[in-house]
Amino acid sequence: MDQPLCLIVMPFGRRKDATGRSVDFDAVYERLVLPAVRAAGLEPVRAEDARSGGVLQGHSYQRIMHCDYLVADLTTANASVYYQVGVRHAVRPNSTVLILAAKSAQIPFDPDRLQGVRYRVSAQGLPEHEARYRALLTERLVASRQGPPDSPLYQAVPDHPVFAGTPPLDLRDNLQHSADLRQRLAQARCQGGEAVREVERQLGDLALCESGVVIDLFLSYRAVNWWNEMIDLSKRMPPDLAATVLVQEQLGLALSRAGRGEEAEHVLRDLIYRRGACSETYGLLGRVLKNRWEKALNGGEKKAAKDLLDRAIDAYLKGFEADWRDAYPGVNAVTLMELKEPPDARRREILPVVFYAVEQRIRSGAADYWDYSTLLELAVLGLDEAKGIDALGRTLAWVRAAWEPKTTARNLRLIREARLRREAEIPPWTERAEAELLKAAERGTARP
Repeated sequence: MDQPLCLIVMPFGRRKDATGRSVDFDAVYERLVLPAVRAAGLEPVRAEDARSGGVLQGHSYQRIMHCDYLVADLTTANASVYYQVGVRHAVRPNSTVLILAAKSAQIPFDPDRLQGVRYRVSAQGLPEHEARYRALLTERLVASRQGPPDSPLYQAVPDHPVFAGTPPLDLRDNLQHSADLRQRLAQARCQGGEAVREVERQLGDLALCESGVVIDLFLSYRAVNWWNEMIDLSKRMPPDLAATVLVQEQLGLALSRAGRGEEAEHVLRDLIYRRGACSETYGLLGRVLKNRWEKALNGGEKKAAKDLLDRAIDAYLKGFEADWRDAYPGVNAVTLMELKEPPDARRREILPVVFYAVEQRIRSGAADYWDYSTLLELAVLGLDEAKGIDALGRTLAWVRAAWEPKTTARNLRLIREARLRREAEIPPWTERAEAELLKAAERGTARP
């Protein structure tokens, strides 16, 4: 006998809540939600809509209405999740369980009144006291089917008619088909571009495919560096899916990698115009303009290079101003300001703010190689030997792949060469840092 279906609506990967805390939702799913759902005797179904920016299709509504249970994570205060919970509450008096990480920003209603489960996460954004919260979630799921209504609508209007729609006969088959396709794409990414293309041939009409599967295909082409195929796929997607922030940002990246920098800039600027300022989008725009600046500089196009450098700085600076907690556009802005001739005086004002942003992230416990390498780069820019030597040691300890220290060494080289051209101070410790990074790149792993 088939187990009851439980739809799980929550983000994928790492996402920030409204307080700026980073939560690893894949870890929350694997270590807390998934085992709790299975312990309740239910078959878990993770909603894929979050991958596509919350684009809901016909099958999305079918699952919201017809799955026997639904678990929704409200931690990020995502409007699409609220909407899906609203649809569910309108058609089901029972069997909807809300969860969220404790100490998240306030949401527009009281989840405790609806028997919500507040789980705890560590400074690293990983679930804590998992056994306790797994047991609590399992208990809530078991009790939710026969207990009093958990829907505010049915609580307020007891005689509201209960949805009596019949689940589509192919609901389970469609779920299994989508899971099989995602598994094939995962295998194809390990085999190369031709294998990914073969899976696409098997999909048929993209308009009939789940949005999550189409996004998985799109990102699979990115994983194998098939930029032109990404660009082509974006044109054949359903228009509402192609217009999402995720697709437009990745399309900008693909266009840039395919040597179509001007088109990439247009796509990203249009996205900012339509959706508003965002540190990630501005960061990508800065990266596109930085690549074009380097190309113009290497080609001897000095006037074009100067204009592109100014525009790259402007994009990175706007990205940092959009979210002061995101140090990526900030460090790129101050580094490019250092490379200008003469250097941009604003870099001295921005430098300590970027330092603070990185240090706060490190204190949160969610740091990785790039946080420590950013501290190193900022120390070189600020000529702070004590911070630089400390950051170098931590950077080398966090190396995961050869390209990481190679990228950082390249940034330090660009700073050194710019200072050489204007005969500015180059402390010996900065050159030693560059040399140590290149050694780490040769090893490809953390310092022994």
